[in-house]
Amino acid sequence: MSKYLEKFSRMRTIIADNGGLINSIKTIYRTDELKSGRLVGEDGFGNKYYENKSYFMGRSRWVDYSLAVNLDYDASQVPPEWHRWLHYIADEPPTEAQLVKRKWMINHSENPTGTDKIYVPYSTVKPKVQAWSPPSK
Repeated sequence: MSKYLEKFSRMRTIIADNGGLINSIKTIYRTDELKSGRLVGEDGFGNKYYENKSYFMGRSRWVDYSLAVNLDYDASQVPPEWHRWLHYIADEPPTEAQLVKRKWMINHSENPTGTDKIYVPYSTVKPKVQAWSPPSK
């Protein structure tokens, strides 16, 4: 009986940590799971990063993408400094680590492949092979 009470108590805690019943339903709709953890930090894009060491390794760190992107979130929206923490390359998050910022480093931007913002280069070189076109009448 006590294990059922413990599970019910844990479920209540997770729902409370996700902002109540309505926000928990929205979170399940967006991410297909509910988790509870310690807020580690937030990046410049509005993504929030969490950690709960009671979960299995590989599932104990996660990102809650910004609501601005709604359901159109993608892994390229995570900046490199947070990527290293999410993938266990570093133990300390960027909020605690002293990261080196070089002058040649540019700000992170998401990958626009598959969108209308994609960069398509054009060639200024004459083609080596000329395409055949049928003779006109």
